Amino acid sequence: MLVMSVNDASLHGAGMADRHPEPINTIVVNKSAKGQRVVIDEIAYTMPGHTLLPLVANQHFTFEKPEALIAWHFNRDFYCIVDHDAEVSCVGFLFFGIHNPMFIKLDEGNLKKIAIIEQLFLEDMREKDRMQGEMLRTLLKRLIIKSTRMAKQQMDNARQLTDERFDLIRQFNLLVEINFRQQHEVNFYATALNKSPKTLSNLFRLSNYPSPSSIIHERIIREAKRHLCYTDKTGKEIGYELGFESAAHFSRFFKLKTGSNLSVFRDTLE
Repeated sequence: MLVMSVNDASLHGAGMADRHPEPINTIVVNKSAKGQRVVIDEIAYTMPGHTLLPLVANQHFTFEKPEALIAWHFNRDFYCIVDHDAEVSCVGFLFFGIHNPMFIKLDEGNLKKIAIIEQLFLEDMREKDRMQGEMLRTLLKRLIIKSTRMAKQQMDNARQLTDERFDLIRQFNLLVEINFRQQHEVNFYATALNKSPKTLSNLFRLSNYPSPSSIIHERIIREAKRHLCYTDKTGKEIGYELGFESAAHFSRFFKLKTGSNLSVFRDTLE
């Protein structure tokens, strides 16, 4: 499935509020010079003018003026970014990365390039033949690669990160995304990457990133908040789903990381 949204007032992401969600990644572009408000998982941000924003499947999002945006939505069956990471090198950075949300600036030249990609998409979507799917996948790959390149160029620590270090950080982020519900300790991820926990910690420190343990914990908390916001699951059920041995352990962890009790956090949403 590939959907291109142009001037669509219904543009949004249901995330966990959809009882039967299909994992869909989204790339949103604000071609206007004016910024607008976007709410992602109940947190409000300003999406600046002339920016691109990648969003992943579980995120709940709404825009102040969705009709002013253009977006591409695609599922795993159309193009799996994990299986094809060697082609686009975006997993663990553009999608499932440390910076969330990531607003990528578009200068005049890149705005023109995005406009060309947009036009090519529109043209190929009108072609109803057996080559259409492959042509659209090629255009999507081009969009993802272009977005990833721009994002890398805009990183504050771009000069400090060799390709080897960058790929190691991406691999760590992907492993966290896959395993955070069961594996909460850095040792597991270090072993999977054939590195020591100290090597990982040093790499993230030199790259001016949060520590590996902080990234794991933040991912757990983000998922816990989504459940509290968009499902009616109890704290015990959420804790069990996120790999905690007891409801009390999960409750203490949530309070330590957020400063709020589970029930108090949920009450503030009403």
